[in-house]
Amino acid sequence: MTAARRMQALGRLPVGQMNKTEEAYRQHLEARKFAGEIAWYRFEGIKLRLADKTFYTPDFAVMLADGSMELHEVKGAPGIFTDDAKVKVKVCAQDYPFPVIVAFPIAKKRGGGWEFVRY
Repeated sequence: MTAARRMQALGRLPVGQMNKTEEAYRQHLEARKFAGEIAWYRFEGIKLRLADKTFYTPDFAVMLADGSMELHEVKGAPGIFTDDAKVKVKVCAQDYPFPVIVAFPIAKKRGGGWEFVRY
């Protein structure tokens, strides 16, 4: 196991518990819900099979106000988006009828908010 992997493993939270970035994104979703853009969302609410013994659980399942569904993945920075995670997101977007949105926080000194990549 590489040093980077050991550090990632140490930082893992129990299933169902949000890290600080995910909590900030939940607040973003809540504001969008209050504005009427989102009808519903749930943290780690969907688990999708990609292949035998391979699953993908997006950070958030999101239903927009028009009833369409999106899957949202939250990463602390583009460099944290590992190759394994990218493959799972791309396979999910290809095999399922849901767009996958990857969200990265923008530093407050750069104006704050979120940067999105759509798959």
